[in-house]
Amino acid sequence: MSMLWAQYNRALAAQPLIVKALTSFTGFTAGDLLAQKAVEGKEEFDFMRTARMATFGLLWHGPSGHYFYGFLDSKLPGTSMKTVFTKVGIDQVLWNPIFGIVFFSYLGLTDGKGPDEIVEKIKADLPTAVTGSWAYWIPAHFVNFRFIPGEQRLLYINCMQIMYNIFLSFLGNKEVKSE
Repeated sequence: MSMLWAQYNRALAAQPLIVKALTSFTGFTAGDLLAQKAVEGKEEFDFMRTARMATFGLLWHGPSGHYFYGFLDSKLPGTSMKTVFTKVGIDQVLWNPIFGIVFFSYLGLTDGKGPDEIVEKIKADLPTAVTGSWAYWIPAHFVNFRFIPGEQRLLYINCMQIMYNIFLSFLGNKEVKSE
C-alpha cells in the first residue's frame, strides 16, 4: 500500500492537473454507481448517466478544484482557525452555488436538454444541493483546511466526494416536476 501511495504522490508531483482530474473521474464514477445500485436499487444500469457524472468529474471537478483550492491556499495560507473558517466560508458561500450551477448545466447539456429545462432544473434543485452541501461539506472542509496538506486536498475531497456524489447523482438525475 505504501508503494501505491508513493506512486500516487510521484504522479501528483509530476502531473497534478491530470492526476486530480483522474481522481475526480474515479470519485464521480463510484458515487454514481453507488447511487444507482445501492441507493436507488436500479435493476438496469444507466451507463450514460454514469458517463455524464464521470466526465463531469474529469473535465470540471478535478481541474476546477485544482485551480480553486490552489488559489484559496495561495491567498489564505496556513491552518489557523480564522483562516480555516474563512476558507470554508468562501467555499460554501461562493464556490458551492457556482459548482451547483455548472453541475446541473453540464448534466442537462450532456443529456440533450435545452436552456429552459436546465434553468428549471437549477431553480428546482440548486437550493437543495446548496443546503445539502452545507450539512456535509462544512465539517468535511474544516478537516480539509485544518489538517490536509494542500497537495493532497483534492484527493481528500474526492474520497469524501464519493459519498456526497450519491446525493448529487440522485439529485442531478431526478426529473423536475412540471407545475
